[in-house]
Amino acid sequence: MNSADQHPEPVVVTITGCTKEDAHAVFEVLRHSYECDRAAGDRPEYVSAAHPTVWTATFDVRPGTARTGPVRLTDAVEAEMQGGYWAVDRMTETLAAAFDVQRRGTAAGDQEKDVQLRLVSRAG
Repeated sequence: MNSADQHPEPVVVTITGCTKEDAHAVFEVLRHSYECDRAAGDRPEYVSAAHPTVWTATFDVRPGTARTGPVRLTDAVEAEMQGGYWAVDRMTETLAAAFDVQRRGTAAGDQEKDVQLRLVSRAG
């Protein structure tokens, strides 16, 4: 049994380049699968129209079955995830069940990795 089977692993998710509704849709997919540091009713809001908005939440990724179906977005969403290798890979699988996921970049460290993704609605 590895350490991922014994305790949750935090993954920080940052979302940019989208509407607050699309950011909310992505966070809701993740909230249905993992515990979040944000309250259930917390919704992304714009802080200033003059500057780009970045939304961030931390999720505890646990072993198990995360199930979700396709979710519609109005446009592409840029997402970045940072955490342990197993947890980031698991979260990427969860997102791939809801969206078409395009990997934009990866930075790997000794214990963690950082993955940049572009999420779009599934075709069809």
